[in-house]
This record gives sequence, structure tokens and C-alpha cells, in this order.
Amino acid sequence: MSAPTRRRRGRFRSWFTALVAIALVLVVGPWTWVRVVAQGHLYTTASAPYREVGLVLGAGLATDGTPSTYLRGRLDDARALYERGAVSVILVSGANPSPDYSEPDAMEEYLVSTGVPAQDIVADYAGFDTYSSCYRAKHIFGVESVTVLGQSYHIARAVTTCRMVGMNAIGVGNERPHGTATWRWGVLREIGSNVKLVWDLATTRQPTLGAQETSVRDALARHGR
Repeated sequence: MSAPTRRRRGRFRSWFTALVAIALVLVVGPWTWVRVVAQGHLYTTASAPYREVGLVLGAGLATDGTPSTYLRGRLDDARALYERGAVSVILVSGANPSPDYSEPDAMEEYLVSTGVPAQDIVADYAGFDTYSSCYRAKHIFGVESVTVLGQSYHIARAVTTCRMVGMNAIGVGNERPHGTATWRWGVLREIGSNVKLVWDLATTRQPTLGAQETSVRDALARHGR
């Protein structure tokens, strides 16, 4: 092998090693940071301390318009917290792209059907992703104290998001249905989602906003909060 060829290969290996190192930092750094911020703030429905509001993140609807399996798990956890007195109000946050597809409406209907009073449920129709849901809970609905509800594979990121936008946030992660292909894809997708969260925070991304809502504060006031 000639000397120029060896030098070219050496430069290629150096560049490749540098790119791999940068990629690892970009992936492992956000993943680690999210878990450090969320550490000590993750609970079960039985152990979660009181927070004023339970924030249920959207997770899609079934073909018949009812909450998906993942979303039912989150809603069941919210109901359990409400019945235990661990939250006073439930804020359901999801997408509402058309009259025929409304995550917040489906979530509210489900909760009411399981015994949660409608006056203690508030709908956010612009919760298009976790960052938007947390940001709007704080800046549109005035939430200060929150238990965020999602699946366990992403609850650390959800708690970190809510805490970074200014709320006293804890999280409850549902395990249903663990071990499926959808679950494994969700775990894998978290790699990119953690990086996106860092970008959203660094750029102070503004989600869809709008007029201030008093519905959460009004509901809390009925509970003497």
C-alpha cells in the first residue's frame, strides 16, 4: 500500500471516529439529561403525592373513535389518581384535526363514562406533542402543579418537559401493553424525541397558543384550591 493511500485511509478513520463520537454525544447526552432531571419525580398511581392537575397526553384513537389501548391506560391512571384524591382536575390534551377526530373529546367522554365528573375535566385541543401539551398547560391554562400521565417508556421525557417549562411536575407511567412491537418502536423513537426536546428548549419553540384559559383555575377553585 502506498504512503498516500495509507494517509487517506488514516484521515478517513479519523473523520469516521469523530463523527461516531459526535453522534454518541448527541444521542446519549439528551437521553442521560432527561433521566437526571426526572429522577425522583416518577411514581405509580398508588404512590404519587398530590398535585393539583393530572395532565393526560394524547395517544391516538381507535378506528371507532374511542381512546386507543395506550390512551385508555393513561386515562385509567388519571381516574385512579382522581379517585384517590391525588389530583383535583384532569386536563386532557391532544390533537383535534377534524370534527371526526378529536382526542380531547374522546378522552373526556371516556373519563365521564368511568365516573369522573365532567366539571373536573378540562380539554386542550392543541396538544399536538408532549412539548406543546406541557407548554400550553403552563402558559395557557396556568397550571403550576401537575402529574403528567403517559406510557412508562417516555414518562421521564414528559416530566422533564413539564418541569423545564416551569411546572412542579411528577409523572406516572403506564405499562399497558408492554412488550408489543408498538411498544418497542416507542422505546426506539425516544432516542430522537429526547434530542428534539433539547432543540425545542434551546430554541424556545412556541407551540400553538391563543387566549388564556381560566377553566383549570375555575375547577380548582371549586375544590378550594
